[in-house]
Amino acid sequence: MRTHAACLLLLGLVACTAANTNAPAEPTHAGAPLPFIEDDYARALAEAKSKGIPLFVDVWAPWCHTCRSMKAYVLSDRSLARHAGRYVWLQVNTDLTQNAAFQEKFPVEFWPTLYVIDPREEKPLLRFAGSATVSQLEKLFEDGERAYKGGVTGAEALLARGDALYGEGRSAEAAETLTEALAEAPADWSRRGRAVESLLTAMYGAKQYEPCARKALEVLPGTPRSLSWANGALLGLSCALSLPEDQAGGKELRAALDAKVAEALAPPAIEMAADDRSGLYEVRVQAREEEKDEAGVKALAQEWLAYLEAEAAKAPNPDARSVFDSHRMLAAMKLGAPERAVPAIEQSEKDLPRDYNPPARLATLYRLQGRLDDALAANDRALALVQGSRRLSVLSGRADIHVARKDPAAAAKTLEEAIAFAKTLPTSQVSPRAVSGLEKKLSGLQAAARPAP
Repeated sequence: MRTHAACLLLLGLVACTAANTNAPAEPTHAGAPLPFIEDDYARALAEAKSKGIPLFVDVWAPWCHTCRSMKAYVLSDRSLARHAGRYVWLQVNTDLTQNAAFQEKFPVEFWPTLYVIDPREEKPLLRFAGSATVSQLEKLFEDGERAYKGGVTGAEALLARGDALYGEGRSAEAAETLTEALAEAPADWSRRGRAVESLLTAMYGAKQYEPCARKALEVLPGTPRSLSWANGALLGLSCALSLPEDQAGGKELRAALDAKVAEALAPPAIEMAADDRSGLYEVRVQAREEEKDEAGVKALAQEWLAYLEAEAAKAPNPDARSVFDSHRMLAAMKLGAPERAVPAIEQSEKDLPRDYNPPARLATLYRLQGRLDDALAANDRALALVQGSRRLSVLSGRADIHVARKDPAAAAKTLEEAIAFAKTLPTSQVSPRAVSGLEKKLSGLQAAARPAP
């Protein structure tokens, strides 16, 4: 369930060209183990109604490394083919404005998000945030079917009810119900890990940060050591890091949960994707930053980057290798050595010429190296490919390049264009926080340009 900063958020000219329009996708993944329909909710819904089976939806975005990890390492697993008839399968790319209506009906807070939808009422039965192993995914298939068919009782019924409440966006109520499920379930309940993960996700979504951090410390000792245990530690630490820096008891919560995340990284190894393990490093680096521990940040970043470089070297193809680009970039930046990530991402741009992420990332890395002409050229290449709301972050990066080039007028113009572009996008696909960030950056530039009184 790797969902932290990079997938909640990293990464411009101004008018959309033909290259930026929403190109039609292939209707399904030819030869894939699960026959996903791409970006056509109406078709998938009609098919699910016709067949009398639920709809399984993978909501993803091209910038989300965890989404790409799921595609490359989990959803491609041939063993999943035996489940093809259980659901109608849909993938929704949130970069595409054609999917705005789906997002309005089924909002997402984290990428990826997996939905099970009852086509009879277009009602969410289950919403699961983040990644999963193949075995976890198979349990989600079972839980979604159970919720669709009904008839479960006890802790299973409470889990199904909590899933439905979270699917409807009622995170606080979901947290209450999932707490009841854990209290009622036997100690050896097979769904305990998943329920813990779902509970902490709901608490995070409800902004119950201190209760979430304390709940993680309470429930982890009774949770089997697994990916769900690791994700519970990560979510608990994420909640602790969301507390005000000076909150009473916050430092102790962060330390206790950082120790749990460190335990998740330590032997014996927990079965998880390399991207999930990388996410544990990421949140530990954030914890070191919170404590102003510069030496600790550098030491962890060095270990993290070495791990990512080794995992990328084992990737079976360029798309799978690119899963690691975002975190390689971030780890290199935390280490103060952006040049460490440049060759890999330059290779990704060569291998994946239609992907806007490599040039967008290179623009940032080149800027940090002082290669400002290269940065601007890379940003141009990204802008020729990017579409939807992700264009805003690429435009924001372009403004940063102009600032570095000591051209505040061009930076301000770029930010104005980004804000104007945001107003053309569907509201369900534009983060108010992102727009506020652009406006704040523009205000800062305008204030700096005013003559002193």
